[in-house]
Amino acid sequence: MKSIHAYITTALVSISLFSCMPPGDDKKGGSGMGGFQFIFLGLMVLVFWLFFIRPQAKRAKNQKSFIENLGKGDKIVTIAGIHGTINKVNEDGTLNIEVSPGSYIKIEKSAISMDWTSALNKPAATDKK
Repeated sequence: MKSIHAYITTALVSISLFSCMPPGDDKKGGSGMGGFQFIFLGLMVLVFWLFFIRPQAKRAKNQKSFIENLGKGDKIVTIAGIHGTINKVNEDGTLNIEVSPGSYIKIEKSAISMDWTSALNKPAATDKK
């Protein structure tokens, strides 16, 4: 997927450089390309929105709902790689997690890794041979 982004970025840079070329020696005094420049600019904005802004906003929304749905007893992994089980959800935006029997750590909710926690809680795949 990253190679697609590289090709799109290269294409957008090429288009923007093309649209910045000086006007030709045309009798009207202009290049006649003014409308195309606005079309290219609009296409560049559209592509950036589709491939960069929209996915990032969607991921942020998913992260927010994931954090809000955490509760006591959920197994989690922090962004630092600490595994634990939620013991208490505090009202100040923090969690008390149990990392080993009798050992508790107080962490911020934003320190939970959505990707690693999802991978931890994913049911084990069964081999069908």
